[in-house]
Amino acid sequence: MKEKIAQLQKSLDGELYSDSLHQMLYATDASVYRKLPLGVAFPKTDSDIKKLIAFATSNKIGLIPRAAGTSLAGQCVGEGLVVDISKYFTKIVSLDIEKKTVIVQPGVIRDELNKYLKEYGLFFAPNTSTSNRCTIGGMVGNNSSGSTSIQYGVTRDKVLAIKTILSDGSEYTFRNKAINSIEENDRFHNIERQIFEMLSDKSFQKEIKTRFPDTSIHRRNTG
Repeated sequence: MKEKIAQLQKSLDGELYSDSLHQMLYATDASVYRKLPLGVAFPKTDSDIKKLIAFATSNKIGLIPRAAGTSLAGQCVGEGLVVDISKYFTKIVSLDIEKKTVIVQPGVIRDELNKYLKEYGLFFAPNTSTSNRCTIGGMVGNNSSGSTSIQYGVTRDKVLAIKTILSDGSEYTFRNKAINSIEENDRFHNIERQIFEMLSDKSFQKEIKTRFPDTSIHRRNTG
């Protein structure tokens, strides 16, 4: 595996390390858990991420996306390849003042985003206790909240769309929409079709309604 990782490293625009120092540094997050990863990647481009996904798929290993590692439940540790987006994916892409929307890369730090938004009279509301180092990508993954969430809502209430790269390397932008019967055959629509078929089963519907958390709890951690 070391040789394969070394070959992958040569093909990336960013960096990839599999030395013991990086393994130890990324074996923990803010939780009590510890797992030595195979290596640590710092992707620089979307192409890098697609190459990492293809490598993980062909070698049947996991990818562990992370940035600040402020997770308290071990979300950022694992035995696969850690993919740290906090080094290069840090751009505030665009701001629409009229619509009060902003497009950011996942490595943008929450407080840095609010410093940028302040002069426009705007702010990103969820105020985690780690706001000076946690990133928007991590906040989306954890559905982060904070003391002001009672008034302003949690992270999921602020997300309009997420541009993703799926497990086959294809790109898809997720938006809030109803699931309907699907005809397409690409990776996303195959997943959506399976979800549609599963949720059409009355027994599944009943089980979800029985076990779903109390609807008064507005913060549910997706991890």
